[in-house]
Amino acid sequence: MSAIGLHVPAPRRLTGGRSNHVWRAGALVIKLYAEGGANPLFSNDPAREGAILAALSGTGMVPPLVQTGTFEGKKWLCYAHVNGSPWQEDTAHVARFLGRVHDLAAPPGLPDGVNGSAALERQTQGILKKCKDVKALGELRPLGRVPPLQQTQLIHGDPVPGNLLAHDGTLTLIDWQCPQIGDPAEDLALFLSPAMQLMYRGEPLTKSQEDSFLRAYPDPRIAGRTLALKPWFHWRMAAYCLWRAERGGVRDWQAYELERAALQSIRPRTA
Repeated sequence: MSAIGLHVPAPRRLTGGRSNHVWRAGALVIKLYAEGGANPLFSNDPAREGAILAALSGTGMVPPLVQTGTFEGKKWLCYAHVNGSPWQEDTAHVARFLGRVHDLAAPPGLPDGVNGSAALERQTQGILKKCKDVKALGELRPLGRVPPLQQTQLIHGDPVPGNLLAHDGTLTLIDWQCPQIGDPAEDLALFLSPAMQLMYRGEPLTKSQEDSFLRAYPDPRIAGRTLALKPWFHWRMAAYCLWRAERGGVRDWQAYELERAALQSIRPRTA
């Protein structure tokens, strides 16, 4: 295979990603970025991913960048294959790892993340405007306010189990299409999300696993923010799953129900 500027063995299509086309070719992974409608929650920016892999290569926390380019008008990126498997167990390990990621210096040019309950509400309302049947979810809008975090940090933006590769007693984080400068609680909530755990691991985390994760995160202040913002994060993820489900995602309906149930357990429906 040499059409995109690399001379590599015959590639093999990899499964797991929900946005782009990814192949393994020997010791390399090649990602061809898909085009299409904008995702209201997860961006798909090849420039940001290339910048992160270039900046953090050598840390062991990301796969080493090899090359980037364009093929038939579409962006592609190539990085060294990490011989691991998607994360399955030990939430405390993930929490400690994300704490180290959040302390890394970010490359310039990353956008600001959604920060605080008011911003989360605006984003969720924007997603709901793209949905049809929003009455039930609209009625579950969380109460109260949580102010923005003043000292923002590098966040991954999509640290779901499928993007965390376990190997040799450590973890590597892949799929850096939507990094931001934001509230680390965003990453913690995305990892804890029942919908994301269902999609990538087959089942939500238990209460014990969630508690272990939050206790192990190095900054208790961020763990506390994650709990304070939990209703807002569940509300937003429920809206996102509804958006996907209305476009034909059968499993997204299951994910939607999980997020709605989690939200309602925190903020019961009023009469």
